Amino acid sequence: MKRVVHLSDYRRKPKLVCFDRIELNKLLSLYSRRVIGGEWRDYAISHGDGMAAFSIFRNASDNPIFTVMKFAAGTNGKGDYAVYGVGRRLKRGRTLAAILDVFERELKLVSP
Repeated sequence: MKRVVHLSDYRRKPKLVCFDRIELNKLLSLYSRRVIGGEWRDYAISHGDGMAAFSIFRNASDNPIFTVMKFAAGTNGKGDYAVYGVGRRLKRGRTLAAILDVFERELKLVSP
């Protein structure tokens, strides 16, 4: 006798990935400092199959200027977090703190 096999029972379910409270605090702290400085104006959080994204916008109607991605554990070759600029990856790492240093400004000499 033939048996019906549902492939959905054997497929891997996509892992739900989201930013936890500590990660959101770090991201929103960085975001608020840049909003006060007048650089950034809007953000969006999105979720996909095995990833979460925190996108940063200069204006609400523009494309994101930066996107911080969190991937499901072990799915991204060299790290579970990545920062993307306009069209290119800026940094990848195992922790959120390791990649957020991309946004740190270097100190400049104002007057000699």
